[in-house]
Amino acid sequence: MAAYANRADRDAIEAESAWSARELPRSMYEFLTATTRAHSDRPAVSFQMMSDPGARAETLTWAELHGRVTQAANLFRRLGVGENDVVAYIMPNCTETAVTLLGGSVAGIVNPINPLLEAEQIAAILRETGAKVVVTLRAFPKTDIAQKVAEAVKHAPCVDTVLEVDLLRYLTGVKRLIVPLIRPKTPGGHHADLLDFNREMARERADALDFPDHTEDRIAAYFHTGGTTGMPKVAQHKVSGMIYNGWLGRRLLFNERDILICPLPLFHVFAAYPVMMSVVASGAHVVLPTPAGYRGEGVFDNFWKLVERWGVTFVITVPTAIAALMQRKVDGDVSTLRYAFSGSAPLPIELYNRFEKATGVTICEGYGLTEATCLVSINPPSGAKKIGSVGLPFPHTEVRILNCDAEGNVISECGVDEVGEICVSNPGVYDGSTYTEDAKNLGLFADGRFLRTGDLGRLDAEGYLYITGRAKDLIIRGGHNIDPAEIEEALSGHHDVAFVGAIGQPDSFAGELPCAYVELVAGASATAADLMEYAKVHIHERAAIPKHIEILDELPKTAVGKVFKPELRKRAIARIYDAALAEAGHAARVAEVIEDRKRGLVARLVREGAVDDAAVVHLLGNFTRPWEWAE
Repeated sequence: MAAYANRADRDAIEAESAWSARELPRSMYEFLTATTRAHSDRPAVSFQMMSDPGARAETLTWAELHGRVTQAANLFRRLGVGENDVVAYIMPNCTETAVTLLGGSVAGIVNPINPLLEAEQIAAILRETGAKVVVTLRAFPKTDIAQKVAEAVKHAPCVDTVLEVDLLRYLTGVKRLIVPLIRPKTPGGHHADLLDFNREMARERADALDFPDHTEDRIAAYFHTGGTTGMPKVAQHKVSGMIYNGWLGRRLLFNERDILICPLPLFHVFAAYPVMMSVVASGAHVVLPTPAGYRGEGVFDNFWKLVERWGVTFVITVPTAIAALMQRKVDGDVSTLRYAFSGSAPLPIELYNRFEKATGVTICEGYGLTEATCLVSINPPSGAKKIGSVGLPFPHTEVRILNCDAEGNVISECGVDEVGEICVSNPGVYDGSTYTEDAKNLGLFADGRFLRTGDLGRLDAEGYLYITGRAKDLIIRGGHNIDPAEIEEALSGHHDVAFVGAIGQPDSFAGELPCAYVELVAGASATAADLMEYAKVHIHERAAIPKHIEILDELPKTAVGKVFKPELRKRAIARIYDAALAEAGHAARVAEVIEDRKRGLVARLVREGAVDDAAVVHLLGNFTRPWEWAE
């Protein structure tokens, strides 16, 4: 690992060599094989079905993982998957999920899909990617994944084979006896062949590939973004970008003695790249607790004991999980911990401080996005961490703050601390071809190579990156992207609704929650309660159902009649902050919400009596939007 404390360290690493001149693996199989040769007997991946610290766990060494990935890749090829064909998986976390992620990218193109999506959305992604093979769960109690996938495959004629993973093999004792008695009926009715994943994989050789390894750079993964509409965007990831993420982890963060606990899902880029690819690059050991990760039963209650059990050195987390963990006592020996890494959504200052005080461990907040094969920047682990910043761009990553027109032509470049659109160029950015659909790449690149992220931000004098808002309107609920168009289209179908503006309102736990402001047609009588019931029926994704609907006499609009969302965001910030202050008994309120050049929308508070300033700082520190006293 290299020292990484400041911009000089970053620049020194970058100056060693051009990225194209670095001696790196040329394929995913070479990538995995190199680590296996160096660390064959060391643990690679551990999975435990139950959250109890004493629960049975399965651990694969690097040699064992390499063998299973080889078998999986050979199986996929037997089933007709070439290097340009797609293996999708709709899986919770388990050993087979990690094997499929790696094996799918060796044999062809791997396509992780969020198992929390509805069947219609899963089918849309399968059609978009043209998946030939799907890996998913066999019907199992307390999950409907098998049922949703069976329905989705009916509407995805490209799928030839469904490979099922039975979680029963991870159970022991009474649970192993009971599950077959209460297992839901295996869903059918689709056209694809239905096979047992582990049984079929066992028929394949584990010592070598049955096909020539492709060592020229190529697309090896498809990741969908959001998935909240019937027409998802699917990002293309090349081998070089996947290896770049792993190289960063090995060079700057991890070594073979590190143990990462990752309760994040392997269908998300955070777990797949900064975690799994870094583990492959460094020979570190990753622990996957329960299929549902942080959502798993008992995971939060047992988390610190799990850290103690495995001797964890790095916690992989997100703000919503940190908030939940801080509601529990740190009841395990966490002396092995070195850092916690947080991403996917902005981290409130109060959460940062509470975590550091409770654990003695620093959180390194970073920034990445699916379209860039994830990693862009991080607060340097051994250097100054500017709270509220997402840190320094990684070596070989160039960040520019630009103002562009709709076609991607640069109008101007922003100066120090001037807010504009964050644009990124690095080995994870697939120039000109970020999305599978060509039309979705139009206007996406500034100067032809800088990916326009849609995020607004600024760079300070020391090169630290700050995110101040989003040019695009996505609502980020606990790291999950929600397209406001889905909410707006659904509510617009109500006969009493004239206009709808959906935004994210601040939330101390999830970062943002969807809310909607509505203007009714003249003479209409619908109430907010009526519209909420309508939303529950007509919005198909549960996470996108608004937590608040408010009817206004008239929505703010631009000169061309478009709903002006900045004004709605100001209303939502004032409403949420006022409610939090009132509930806590503070004699203060939001006087106005202003647009600050550096910080975005800022709530300005006034006192209406004696106020405990420290308590207000503590309370509002749980939200990500900044605030200040007006006087």
